[in-house]
Amino acid sequence: QVQLVESGGGLVQAGGSLRLSCVASGRISTINAMGWYRQAPGKQRELVARIRSAGTTSYADSVKGRFTISGNNANKVYLQMNSLKPEDTAVYYCNALTTWSSEFWGRGTQVTVSS
Repeated sequence: QVQLVESGGGLVQAGGSLRLSCVASGRISTINAMGWYRQAPGKQRELVARIRSAGTTSYADSVKGRFTISGNNANKVYLQMNSLKPEDTAVYYCNALTTWSSEFWGRGTQVTVSS
């Protein structure tokens, strides 16, 4: 099993920045990718960014150029969010994929961007 704990959410004005952190524990040696998803009220959960153990990253089109995902290639992943917009308001979830094709989720952290 893998446990994930997010931190760093909060309230920020449009144009501001936030940095989310996620710490994994448990069978971290089996993690081969970590990422961030978000879910806004009334909408489906969507992938925001992902980083693989090789260091490759991918982003949703809506956040390219504004968000940056990084990690320590062990048990931590971060999401630097700049130039935030009201439409970025959502609960942000940390996600981990393992070598045995299991998926784990954190409980989420609220990000609210005011206009």
